[in-house]
Amino acid sequence: MLFNSIDFAIFLPIVFVLYWFATNKNLKLQNFLIVTASYVFYGWWDWRFLSLILFSTIVDYLVGRALASEETQQKRQIYLWTSIVVNLGFLGFFKYYNFFIANFISAFTLFGKEINGSTLNIILPVGISFYTFQTLSYSIDVYKRRLKPTNDFIAFSAFVSFFPQLVAGPIERATHLLPQFYKKRTFDYSKAVNGMRQILWGLFKKVVIADNCAEYANMIFNNSADYSGSTLVLGALFFTFQIYGDFSGYSDIAIGTARLFGFDLMQNFAFPYFSRDFAEFWRRWHISLSTWFRDYLYIPLGGSRVNTARAIRNTFIIFIVSGFWHGANWTFIIWGLLNAIYFIPLLLSGKNRKHLNTVAQGRYLPTFKELISMGFTFALTVFAWIFFRAENASHALNYISEIFSPSLFTVPEFDDMRKAFTTLVLVCIFVLIEWTGRNDQFAIAHSFSKQKIYVRWLFYMIIIFAIFWFQGDKQGFIYFQF
Repeated sequence: MLFNSIDFAIFLPIVFVLYWFATNKNLKLQNFLIVTASYVFYGWWDWRFLSLILFSTIVDYLVGRALASEETQQKRQIYLWTSIVVNLGFLGFFKYYNFFIANFISAFTLFGKEINGSTLNIILPVGISFYTFQTLSYSIDVYKRRLKPTNDFIAFSAFVSFFPQLVAGPIERATHLLPQFYKKRTFDYSKAVNGMRQILWGLFKKVVIADNCAEYANMIFNNSADYSGSTLVLGALFFTFQIYGDFSGYSDIAIGTARLFGFDLMQNFAFPYFSRDFAEFWRRWHISLSTWFRDYLYIPLGGSRVNTARAIRNTFIIFIVSGFWHGANWTFIIWGLLNAIYFIPLLLSGKNRKHLNTVAQGRYLPTFKELISMGFTFALTVFAWIFFRAENASHALNYISEIFSPSLFTVPEFDDMRKAFTTLVLVCIFVLIEWTGRNDQFAIAHSFSKQKIYVRWLFYMIIIFAIFWFQGDKQGFIYFQF
């Protein structure tokens, strides 16, 4: 079920009314309603894969219970590895089986040996990478005694399948989200209003920015051989704002929706395109995933508190694994490798924690140095996104080679330049609004908050009008494929 669909527009009010008016006096009943609604939400796409979520839920619940009563370290490790193997086994089969088979065959062919092998017509379950990591966080935290295992299967099921963030995050930690299912929740009008505001902004990002940019990004990338270098640069820029508007828009809708039901989810994006270096970028982009890898992979490997060689190794591991998490394609691995290369100089110079505050804090405009830093970081980000979007490595290299050709200095040309120009104007307006709200959790959290109510409502009505008037061709959410 898509957030920007009529189905969800009907589904959400029904669940909201039942939640606050029919089950509000019974916490367990509220949690059961969330589980039921979440399974309906997910099953709307393909009910057959509900069994995967249920199986993962049962396995990790039982692992947690087993860890609670076991003190022998060897047995505790067995229980933990049971969770890891089951969860990553499912993820590996559905997401990476064909990738490994195809590359295995190619490797032997390269050395002159033909082997027989066949790929499978596997459908990737939506959101499997997200809820797999969420359930793993529970088992790992219980194993490390950071969290007491739960006896409440309904609450745990609600934690695993919570529909606002089930299929594209934020990837919540059990230590943060699970305890919220134990506490009685009362309706908070101000929190609900804030949630609706964030949903509105998320829909604007998705429908107005991402979907319109997607039209031109898809056209240019899918026919890149037909376009000049200058047009290909525009295609990369369109994709840069498509993926940000699409993914951060989903996160905004998810966080806002959760807030309607009395839950607080972690911030997943913090205006990453205003970053002054790549360390800052990765503290602001897909925060729930980058911090997951930091806490459950990077730090256990030793992080940066090891010798230089191992620190570099750990950095490459974390970025390459992050790239591979996104999909079974060498383009994602190269994308991760590029980001590691961007990050290494900051690590070696000890500047990876230089920019911890918001850019131009307390000022409306950045300094010239900040502007140059943001521009350089943004340009390298756009370059890396080419590999992320390309069909394969060869496509990405051809795309880049054409950019760095004499045609780079020609005027961009493609169909419907007028509509493309309108999209660019909308992107500029979007960036301006994001800049003015960069100190908040989302851009319009406090827009016109000191103005009279009719001024605020006029602003909201303009956004609603833009969503209906400038909506692009309906696109699926990019991160559903991950």
